[in-house]
Amino acid sequence: METVYLGIVIFLFMLAVFDLLVGVSNDAVNFMNSAVGAKVAKFRTIIIVAAIGVFAGAVLSNGMMDIARHGIFHPVNFSFYEIMCILLAVMVTDVVLLDVFNTLGLPTSTTVSMVFELLGGTFILAILKIVGDETGLLTLGDMMNTEKALSVIMGIFLSVAVAFIVGTIVQYISRLIFSFNYKKNLSWTIGIFGGIAVTSLGYFIIIKGLKSASFMTPEALQWIQDNTMALVGGCFVVFTILMQVLHWCKVNVFKIIVLLGTFSLALAFAGNDLVNFIGVPLAGFSAYTDYVANSNGAGIHDFMMSSLMSSAKTPPIFLIASGIVMVYALATSKKAKNVIKTSVDLARQEEGDEMFGSSALARVIVRRATNINDFLVRVIPVNVRRWIDSRFNKDEVILADGAAFDMVRASVNLVLSGLLIIIGTTMKLPLSTTYVTFIVAMGSSLADRAWSRESAVYRITGMLSVIGGWFITAFVAFTICALVTFIMFYTSFFGMFVFIVIAVVLLVRSNIKYGKKEKIESQDDVFKRMMSSKDKGETLALLRQHVQETLTDYVGFCEKTYVQVTDGFINEDLRSLRKAMSATDDQKKMLKKRRRKEILGLRRLPITVAMEKNTWFHLGSNSCEQMLYCLKRICEPCKEHVDNNFNPISPDCVKEFLPVRDELCKLMERAKVAISQDNYEDADDILKKGDDLKNRISALRKQQMNRMQEGDNASLKASMVYLNILQESQELVSIWRHLLRASRFFQGDYVPQEVSMIALTEER
Repeated sequence: METVYLGIVIFLFMLAVFDLLVGVSNDAVNFMNSAVGAKVAKFRTIIIVAAIGVFAGAVLSNGMMDIARHGIFHPVNFSFYEIMCILLAVMVTDVVLLDVFNTLGLPTSTTVSMVFELLGGTFILAILKIVGDETGLLTLGDMMNTEKALSVIMGIFLSVAVAFIVGTIVQYISRLIFSFNYKKNLSWTIGIFGGIAVTSLGYFIIIKGLKSASFMTPEALQWIQDNTMALVGGCFVVFTILMQVLHWCKVNVFKIIVLLGTFSLALAFAGNDLVNFIGVPLAGFSAYTDYVANSNGAGIHDFMMSSLMSSAKTPPIFLIASGIVMVYALATSKKAKNVIKTSVDLARQEEGDEMFGSSALARVIVRRATNINDFLVRVIPVNVRRWIDSRFNKDEVILADGAAFDMVRASVNLVLSGLLIIIGTTMKLPLSTTYVTFIVAMGSSLADRAWSRESAVYRITGMLSVIGGWFITAFVAFTICALVTFIMFYTSFFGMFVFIVIAVVLLVRSNIKYGKKEKIESQDDVFKRMMSSKDKGETLALLRQHVQETLTDYVGFCEKTYVQVTDGFINEDLRSLRKAMSATDDQKKMLKKRRRKEILGLRRLPITVAMEKNTWFHLGSNSCEQMLYCLKRICEPCKEHVDNNFNPISPDCVKEFLPVRDELCKLMERAKVAISQDNYEDADDILKKGDDLKNRISALRKQQMNRMQEGDNASLKASMVYLNILQESQELVSIWRHLLRASRFFQGDYVPQEVSMIALTEER
């Protein structure tokens, strides 16, 4: 029996390693997004700074894991078996849940996930114990700490609201002081700003990062508390002078602030959030050692875990090992880069590829904000508005190569995050570093006018998605962990073994899927190179490559789907038709993203080149869209017909249609090859044969209409669907002919305007 539970404890520690890997991947956004977004240094340098902070925070932590031991449940009322059920269910749920969020690229809170998993597991067992209690004396309050859950929820609401408002106001004031061309407006302000920032971060390191370090005695902490004002005042004077001197020595003070802020948040994260990753396994280890040493033959259902009421003292070896694993995860995790990318993209100063779509709530918020802005424009005096606009002149923005925002905003993000976490700690609020850093970044980007009317609805949708993800985390963690605990409790070792296997399989499967997804996304590095290129000729070449890939993909998709739809109708394959409908809808969404990327690239070209290419770009893009609409107009009546089990199409119609379809697909394939190889020697022949094919389809249409008029068909409904297929097939030929012509002239040199007009007005 003891051997079995030793195996469970070992597995808990194995899951803890996975938890550290996925947890650090998720929380890396907390302390790295500002440094990465502002490009204050090479990514390797930022990683090194953050890694030092993470390792120091983990090693200096005294390992007070009380929240996992008795912060949520009262262990004195639970047996060894019940505690092990809860702890194993928590770890299984936590690892899988965090990995899902990392794979999706959404930051979530490790604190919320662990707290609500513990709550879910404890709640279900508490209910079972109350129901089975013959004395009727047990209550829910005897077994779980509901106040902790309420304080976490309140902390979420308060941190979101306060962080967003404060981040917006402070960044707005900072931008008025420094403007976007901050190098011209430093003079004496940089010393004061640097003094405030470094003093705040230093105080943050001591109070939040090192308060639980083993060398910090109660006397030392009391002395710091008694002399806080004197220490803060002295540090402010010293650091203000130091920052001003460094500025005179041509040192970029903002870089110092951002790197110090990255270090301090990484230190606090590792020192305070370590419980989220190894607290549960350590509680399981303590429970096991207590049972082995003190059970004296008592059964696993009878031995109560009163020993967990005492505070934990984590052996240094666990802290050092955790620090090493966290540093490794930070340095190697590709999912960490994915989560950082989400936060950085939502705070980006310039337009780019938007990760999120539009939502109804985001549209309402943007509309209301626009109305408020219009009101303020009417109220604020003209001279004041002009002066404010001059401070927000984006033409003067100073961005490092490839940076999403400047160093002023990065500094504000880090300093404010540290201060708000200090305030929350002082007020005993369980603030999460994820909530604070992410929402401060959103507020500062709003104040910096990074959310234009073209991108605001996407950015707000993204922010709402991330915030909603936190609440989903709480609900899903509570529900799934309660269910897993319930099953484990009644199935004992068999259930535990099954869920261990499920956790391993899901993790492996998730990483395989993520690898495939990343491989697909990495293929679109053309857009990234296009947006970062400073050479106009290179930008045009990359834009041509991107457009070429888009047109090739959509001609290929339409050819494949056209065959799938018509085969589905002929063979009455409803499943195939449904798949085609779904795939077409997905491609419509993808086309919008691709078109936005290419328009952003087109804007980076000289005006003369852009005007020359505009007509052909939009003709090609619109042709892709029209092909998708054409496919949908074919698919919808076919799907409805098959779904209703109406009579099939007649064999004579199938026999006359298939050769035409084959010819259409053959020409589309030739067009795709011409576009993909940028070789248009056969374009005229393809266009001519396409025109001949249109005439053949037109003849079939007339023939089919005559049949219907004569009542020669067995099924009028099938005849109507077939007639629609012919009509849309003729339209499809016209569309890909326009697309081929547009690609030919977009990839080539200047084409006279009269040719453009002919292309646009040609009869379909």
